[in-house]
Amino acid sequence: MEKGSFQKPLKREFSAGGVVFKKATGEFIWLITKSNPSDRIPDPVWRLPKGWIDNAKKDIPGDIAKGLRRGSEDEIQKAAIREVAEEGGIEASIIQKLGTIKFFFQLQEEKILKFVTFYLMRWQKDLPQGFGDETLEVGWFPFKEAYKKLKYSGEKDILKKANETIGQGVQADLV
Repeated sequence: MEKGSFQKPLKREFSAGGVVFKKATGEFIWLITKSNPSDRIPDPVWRLPKGWIDNAKKDIPGDIAKGLRRGSEDEIQKAAIREVAEEGGIEASIIQKLGTIKFFFQLQEEKILKFVTFYLMRWQKDLPQGFGDETLEVGWFPFKEAYKKLKYSGEKDILKKANETIGQGVQADLV
C-alpha cells in the first residue's frame, strides 16, 4: 500500500432466503428467480430468492443486515419468507434451516462479506400480485436443471443440500 493511502474496512451484510420446492407430476421441482439488472448485479442471473434481513429504507440495509445487531431466529425466518414472497411471488412455509453460506463481492470501492441463511421451504400458493421489481423471471425446474441454471456456487451447494434432504425423506409426510 502506498504511503498515505488507506484501505476501506470490509463491510458485512446479512441476508436470508429460501430453497422452495413443490411436487409436480410425481417429481420435486425447485423455484429459482432471474434477477432484474441493477447497480449491484448489472447482468440478469438465475439465483435463489434472498435479501437483507431488514431494511432501514428502500435499498438501504437495516441494523441487522449491516451486522450492527444480531437477528433472532424469528427475524431471520420472517425475512426469508418475505424475500421468497417478494422475489418469487409465492407463499411458502419453512420446513427446516439448511445453513448459511458466505461469500465476498465488490461493489464500487467496497469489499463486502455477505452471509445468507437459507431455509428449506414448501410452496403453499402463488400470490395474486406476483413477484416484485427485483425479479425479471421466475421458474420451477427439476433439480438438475435448476442446479445448472444457478449462477453462484454457494447457492448450487445449498440447493444440492436441500435436494438431498428431501431425498432422505426428511419431513416426507409434509410433502
